[in-house]
Amino acid sequence: MARLSAEERSGLLALGVTRRLRPNTHLFVEGGHDTHVEVLRQGYVKVTSAAAGVSRLLAIRLPGDLIGELAPITGGVRTATVTTCGAVESTVIRKADFLAFLADRPRVAQQVTATVGERLRWANARRSEFIAYPVPVRLARVLGDIAAACGTPGRRGTRLGVQLNQAELAALIGAAEDTVQRALRTLRDSGLVDTGYRTITVLDPTGLRALADAAEPS
Repeated sequence: MARLSAEERSGLLALGVTRRLRPNTHLFVEGGHDTHVEVLRQGYVKVTSAAAGVSRLLAIRLPGDLIGELAPITGGVRTATVTTCGAVESTVIRKADFLAFLADRPRVAQQVTATVGERLRWANARRSEFIAYPVPVRLARVLGDIAAACGTPGRRGTRLGVQLNQAELAALIGAAEDTVQRALRTLRDSGLVDTGYRTITVLDPTGLRALADAAEPS
């Protein structure tokens, strides 16, 4: 939504119906045939996909993000499951209304395409890092990005706005769970992060970024 003008945002949101959702509610389910899109207004959601029967975290979406745009554009099924992290408010827009709006507003359609491209570049960059950098560096980069995007500043540091377990972190950085556990311990022992039950607090964002930026490809 940040890519759009105020008039474009208002026009798009006016097409839909805003709803409030409880934690752990599915907006979309992988393989589903529904075709609407949603604009996330408040809260965060996780995007996951199942591989070999195991749910893997692909991304986190933030307020202002357009979600579920591929199904109405391509005519295919849902490629991922989207689940609320805490209370969420989103605006639901029907496929026909969404596509008509894009047809009438070429600039908006261009921005939607650009957003899809950015998400693809982000995913490709993460896959490249899987090979090039050690796990602690990959973890530092992901935690730094999440803290910057949806962190809550506090007295001791910036607490991540979403709960992430080790399996989800492992999926995000392409590593085994036990390796992520060791990497978290390394970051914790270095005073860069603190961990609790499904909570992570970045204590030293400058140090975390320095670790992420200083590493050379292996």
